[in-house]
Amino acid sequence: MENAAFASVIPVAANLTLGCVTVFYLLGWLRLRAMFPQLVSPARVVAFLTGILFVWVAIGSPLSALDHYLLSIHMIQHLLLMSAAAPLILLGKPDSVLLHALPRPYVSRVVSSRFERTWIAWPRTIISSAVFCWFAGTITVIAWHIPAVFALGHHSAWWHEIEHATFVLAGLLFWWPVIRAQDPRWSVSLYLFLATLPCDALAAYLVFCEHVVYRPYLASRGLLNLSPLEDQQWAGALMWVAVTFIYVVPAVAITVRLLSVADRQNPAFDAGLDQVPETT
Repeated sequence: MENAAFASVIPVAANLTLGCVTVFYLLGWLRLRAMFPQLVSPARVVAFLTGILFVWVAIGSPLSALDHYLLSIHMIQHLLLMSAAAPLILLGKPDSVLLHALPRPYVSRVVSSRFERTWIAWPRTIISSAVFCWFAGTITVIAWHIPAVFALGHHSAWWHEIEHATFVLAGLLFWWPVIRAQDPRWSVSLYLFLATLPCDALAAYLVFCEHVVYRPYLASRGLLNLSPLEDQQWAGALMWVAVTFIYVVPAVAITVRLLSVADRQNPAFDAGLDQVPETT
């Protein structure tokens, strides 16, 4: 009974939290825009708000009530939180914008004080490590899909919300080196390509496994005319396709851009241009 009561409170708390974050973000953006009009463009604001919308769809909308019945819905939640919402939120530069939503004297004190150089600087040093961010995202995905851990989140509302929170945090950590990279680098492409491997392995296991991996879904037989095994296969296919596009497409785009830059810097490329006849 307590578990059900707690679960019923979650959408309300999530909606209030997301609403407050949205209001504070817009307030901070308006203040920041008054001082530095070009620092955070409207496109970044739209990206942030879209990310918040995806978080709401995953944990605050009616969709969140279906994840206990279909693994495919559960997988959509995780993809929205970690692979869609997280990079969009980071594109909105939330650290800079939300800071300026605070009272102005406090903002000035934080930026110019030892607090900025210690309590804010050292977390940035940690999350600037691509290795740490990669392992944080990968371990989170794998750990929560271990059947025993998965069942813990399925049967406990508390652990279920912790699961959602860790996916959001892991998503933000994972995408930080990608979004905040000053210039496209080969390491970013490699970072994204390697991230597909554990996700593809898990997705392939769910698609080709001949038995239901997560036994709590055995009780959901017949929902949307899907058997538990068919639901599991759909969940694996969703993960496989989504991760391939979300991770590989940016990696390929960065690789193509780097190759084009390398060609322009190649003396042979310049020599070839000199041999092109002029047209009148």
